Amino acid sequence: MKITLTDAGKRFNRDWIFRHLSYEFTTGFSYAITGPNGSGKSTLLQVLAASVAASEGRLSYLLDDRAVSDDQIYRHVSIAAPYLEVIEEMTLAEFLAFHGRFKPFLPGMDVPTIIHSLQLEKSAHKQIRYYSSGMKQRVKLAQAFFSDTPLMLLDEPCTNLDAEGIALYTSLVRDYGQGRLIIVSSNDLQEYAYCEKRLNILDFKK
Repeated sequence: MKITLTDAGKRFNRDWIFRHLSYEFTTGFSYAITGPNGSGKSTLLQVLAASVAASEGRLSYLLDDRAVSDDQIYRHVSIAAPYLEVIEEMTLAEFLAFHGRFKPFLPGMDVPTIIHSLQLEKSAHKQIRYYSSGMKQRVKLAQAFFSDTPLMLLDEPCTNLDAEGIALYTSLVRDYGQGRLIIVSSNDLQEYAYCEKRLNILDFKK
């Protein structure tokens, strides 16, 4: 997977969130988008996901040397972000089975295996609305890491996680991040310490 931004910018009303951004993201590397709170990191991540359109410039996707249109990129991307909701009326087992019908799991993965990897066996048949915030974040990470996608976007992936949860996140990156394009939006080093390349959003302010 390759994502190419050419002189890209995003504006809300009269305020430019970022501008004149030319950059290339390629499989084989992990990238961190850094900057203070409110600087536009999440907005850039949403532009990369094609869920928010750039205001200027061009954005292109290549998968196996073939172009992928903006309206089809959702098939190839998985996302974990604090603002994305899970279906809290479902149990974890029900939710993962439901999610797997829309985005297939990695080869060899099934619902029981994923639940075991999340260390949530005791809560597998409890409705997600009764989960703690940290447990819900584990579920959000599962959606990203265990979906069979070449592109993974992680926005503040350790939100609400305790030390055990952060260790789980680190192991997920190690075990299931290889061979994928990972882009992390964060201002917390423990979330992106493994990233070989870093892009500071403040470098692309007007």
